[in-house]
Amino acid sequence: MRLSANKDEVVVDGQSLAVLAQSLYLANLLLLPGLSFLALVYLFMKHRTSAPPLAQNHLSETLRASLWAGAMIMLVNLGIFFAGGYDSAWTWVALIIYFTSIHATFVLLGMLGLSRAMAGKCYRFPLPH
Repeated sequence: MRLSANKDEVVVDGQSLAVLAQSLYLANLLLLPGLSFLALVYLFMKHRTSAPPLAQNHLSETLRASLWAGAMIMLVNLGIFFAGGYDSAWTWVALIIYFTSIHATFVLLGMLGLSRAMAGKCYRFPLPH
């Protein structure tokens, strides 16, 4: 823990890496899916043993949450495929339900994780290990 240039702020070791991990998680969900995930995997592989505990926590949690989000979108796609394919009117129902409930939940959890990283605190996504 050290003081930043602003004397009111305290910077925790690994905080910038934790914020980067959470930002990449949100970018994977919202801006650049795939590319942000690859950057997150690279960051995790590079720093998984050398990063401070705060950064290790956020790196592992964001990678785990990204894998869960990817698994969920795959399950929704498989469900749509087996329920009649992409030409069915129910496809839009399934996609709208997915994006308004599951995807939005992943985004909100990521925003909570980002706020915890910016505060220098650990975070655990409420997902099964």
